Amino acid sequence: MATTDLFIKNMVCPRCIKVVTTAIAAEQLDIKDIQLGKVTVAGKVSEKQLQQLSATLQKEGFLLIDDKKQQLIAGIKSIVVQAVHHSDLDEMKENFSTLLAGKLQKDYHYLSNLFSETEGTTIEQYIIQQKIEKVKELLVYNELSLSEISYKLGYSSVAHLSAQFKKVTGLTPSKFKQLKAPERIPLDKI
Repeated sequence: MATTDLFIKNMVCPRCIKVVTTAIAAEQLDIKDIQLGKVTVAGKVSEKQLQQLSATLQKEGFLLIDDKKQQLIAGIKSIVVQAVHHSDLDEMKENFSTLLAGKLQKDYHYLSNLFSETEGTTIEQYIIQQKIEKVKELLVYNELSLSEISYKLGYSSVAHLSAQFKKVTGLTPSKFKQLKAPERIPLDKI
């Protein structure tokens, strides 16, 4: 049976998957697979269904992506978000360039150049931004020490994490922790 892949921008968490699943079910489409940024449905999707789905998704803060380059960008972001926020980087067996090239079946240099041209930042900087947001989240929860956070996110040392955190936020992790209302950036805004 034929399937259709739908690429959706701003899917960054398991809750997003639930919202998108509901929207797709409302269009009476049969979901075969769903993951951050991509949904595979059974059969062909009519233009009318696509338009209705697009309108529904937009109301929830998501966008259907039909441009191939934008689909790759969304794929890169989804893979990075999944790796940083929903798994332990200390258990990652490969570096991000190998991971991205393998999952997207594209040369990493092509992906890197496309991302830089389109997003105005490098994949490496995007990864750093995501990691810093994860550090902020873990600091706010106050369940892990900075050493444990450093290990969990694959940093070579606490000093490296602290230096990168200060470079990005302007604050040390301990100063950030002392803020009464620490500022975090939503993942889909990075």
